[in-house]
Amino acid sequence: MSKVHNFSAGPAILPKEVIDNCISALQNFENTNLSLIEVSHRSKEFVAVMDEACSLVKKIMNLGDDYDVIYMQGGASTQFLMTAFNLLENKAAYTNTGTWAKKAIKEAKHTGTVDILGSSEDKNFSYIPKNFEISSDYDYFHCTSNNTISGTQMQSFPECNVPLVCDMSSDIFSRELDFSQFDLIYAGAQKNMGPAGTTLVVIKKGLLGKVTRYIPTMLDYRTHIDKESMFNTPSVFAVYGCMQTLRWIDKMGLATIEKLNTEKAELLYNEIDGNELFQGTTAVEDRSKMNITFILKDDSRNDDFLKSCADANISGIKGHRSVGGFRASMYNALGLDSVEALVSVMKTFK
Repeated sequence: MSKVHNFSAGPAILPKEVIDNCISALQNFENTNLSLIEVSHRSKEFVAVMDEACSLVKKIMNLGDDYDVIYMQGGASTQFLMTAFNLLENKAAYTNTGTWAKKAIKEAKHTGTVDILGSSEDKNFSYIPKNFEISSDYDYFHCTSNNTISGTQMQSFPECNVPLVCDMSSDIFSRELDFSQFDLIYAGAQKNMGPAGTTLVVIKKGLLGKVTRYIPTMLDYRTHIDKESMFNTPSVFAVYGCMQTLRWIDKMGLATIEKLNTEKAELLYNEIDGNELFQGTTAVEDRSKMNITFILKDDSRNDDFLKSCADANISGIKGHRSVGGFRASMYNALGLDSVEALVSVMKTFK
């Protein structure tokens, strides 16, 4: 069977060994003669999975016991509301860098005052706003590290004297960072971490319990921290997939992963810049290494290019429906050979 080059934006490509291990666990989980999706989430076998999935996050991020790690459901979209419900007492600061940031701002506005310190909406979210000041009277500052639809990525994070909250859904574990600069990180799993169905939340201890509003039980981070992600039945398959992916990330190391991601991105960006048929859509200094967006200058040939990609077993290259064009999502598990296949099609198309 010919290899399919999977550039899907999510649910996204996973390492083969992770898929193989998940298949094995679906058939017989930890020699129980039961499927992973049949066992109790409170069984000692699955509790061990949850414990390892949490401890690996702190190991890879180089965080200590001053952070809690939980796995939740509802995707990053639920976190748009939960962060505000748990942290926003008076006012918070946000940057507006794309569709998902806008949705986070919308939810927070139902909870308190939201100041937008920087926005790139004036140029269709094609850059990352910079050079803004974060006042110390904000309850927190929220940013989105990578923007899957527009193809931009924060290359650095602002220093601030308030808690730093970041949606890392689409580039978590793709590069080395000082994760201790963040007070709260959340990420939907289905990009770089595992299958869809669970959301990682990393919270610095001491951050919670400062708002005076009533927080519904399921929306209170403390509920899930106290019950070690087991307040209700977690998505056992998704958490297991995350644990397996985190093992793979830990074995690879973030330095190696970042080097490979840089090599893949440079290869494709060089072709976009050097091929007169194509054009990038984002500011060069803010280009994402995870989601590379580009267009054909003659968009009447879009269908022809997509057919050429399909003929080369390239999948998931069509741009998001809201912006059009093309998008190559190049998460950790995508091999350099897949990028080479796409570049070859672009050269032939020229």
